[in-house]
Amino acid sequence: MKYIALSTVADIQPSSSLAVPQASMFALPEKVLQFGTGVLLRGLPDYFIDKANRQGIFNGRIVVVKSTSAGDANIFEQQDNLYTICERGIQDGQTIETNTLCSAISRVLAANTHWEAILACAHNPDLQIILSNTTEIGIQLVQDDIRNNHPPVSFPGKVLAFLYERFQAFAGSKQHGMVIVPTELIPDNGKKLESIVFELAHLNALETDFIDWLESSNTFCNSLVDRIVPGKPDVVTQNTIQANLGYQDQLLTCSEVYRLWAIEGDQHVKDILSFCQADEGVIIEPNIDLYRELKLRLLNGTHTLSCGLAFLAGFKTVRQAMEDNIMATFISNLMLAELAPAIPYKVSDLVAERFGRQVLDRFRNPHIQHQWISITVQYSSKMKMRNLATLLNYYDTIACVPEYFSVGFAAFLLFMKAEKVENGQYYGLFNGELYSIQDEKAAYFFEKWQKNSPDTLVDAILADKFLWGTDLTALSGFADSVKNNLQNMLSNGVLDTLKAFVRKGELV
Repeated sequence: MKYIALSTVADIQPSSSLAVPQASMFALPEKVLQFGTGVLLRGLPDYFIDKANRQGIFNGRIVVVKSTSAGDANIFEQQDNLYTICERGIQDGQTIETNTLCSAISRVLAANTHWEAILACAHNPDLQIILSNTTEIGIQLVQDDIRNNHPPVSFPGKVLAFLYERFQAFAGSKQHGMVIVPTELIPDNGKKLESIVFELAHLNALETDFIDWLESSNTFCNSLVDRIVPGKPDVVTQNTIQANLGYQDQLLTCSEVYRLWAIEGDQHVKDILSFCQADEGVIIEPNIDLYRELKLRLLNGTHTLSCGLAFLAGFKTVRQAMEDNIMATFISNLMLAELAPAIPYKVSDLVAERFGRQVLDRFRNPHIQHQWISITVQYSSKMKMRNLATLLNYYDTIACVPEYFSVGFAAFLLFMKAEKVENGQYYGLFNGELYSIQDEKAAYFFEKWQKNSPDTLVDAILADKFLWGTDLTALSGFADSVKNNLQNMLSNGVLDTLKAFVRKGELV
């Protein structure tokens, strides 16, 4: 079986199981400079661009900059930059399986060895967009001499050097500015990158005309990406897919069906990012806080309030929990009956419920093996960031105890009960086996459990303003509810407590 390349594309017939690019797509001009070769970029932004090209909308390809030494750029070259996107999941209750041979990438250039070729792209009048996913660490201020470092050390330094080259290439023409859209998972990623690039411009003593052009002719956009892209599947799954496709693909990229790329921008941004017309998963609006809140409060918040409970009830993965009627009922009711109505942001009930139903479909995806134990990492900070504002707003708007929230919170406290400390690492105990408590507050919770009974522990932790920023014992009935749930878990076990709490078959 051959590896996929242009020479083998001609032998592949489009079918219901594989979307193959047309020959004309390989001649499209390069319109995007992308920093990063990772699976998220290949499975989301590049997916959208490829889809738009197939519809004759965007009509542009991507030059990828490989900034790190990890991985092998030669694989892209060997496959003529082709790769297969395999979407697997559940949408509106229906199982979806699609395969698309993506031709969005035109070439991959390594920053360390092809920097001059990368700068040459700045002279291309068709190039209008910069994308990135350099991980959260990438958007950091580093002292960088962009004139003498080839390439500059940091990602923002590389962006600045490229924009400076473009400024010079087009004599400061306003129409040749760029739209820059980072996808790193940090709040206000576009604005943070913009501030660092401007600071580096001043540190490098670049001329005032350039800084004026940088500010007036270029647009840095905040964006939010949401798609699980595991990338290469396990060997058995990969062999099965490749046997059906009829070729081997070293870059085969699996993703869930759900996709969202929310970008903060105006009509100019929409015009430049015209691929947004090809898929409803690309949303360009002046403010994307709604999408950030929906993801944070419903997807992330539900994960956080369910992870300790599910793990201590004996479920290893999210999918496994969703296959159990009791646990699935808890998760569904928690999300739709308690969290959705209390999102601390103005959102219609219809929008919140639709998003919540999509999240439940994602949780049921049989192709995603998301471990509950991995969601418990930095449990306490996640609980505060994702759920505290929702809890407070629930009391402001509904003014009663959120019972499902209380059960999830009690399980959080129980999960944080360390039974062993070794070399500074804290371990809990479940079914006779130790599990790692990976939380910067692990020592704090260990001390609280050592010094308190369960009831006084609840009061002490809920009242800790340094931990939560407020006294949660002031919420009427919440402390008593958490105490009751925690005592039941300690006396009867988590699974039996859960079964007693959720009436079998009770679904929102």
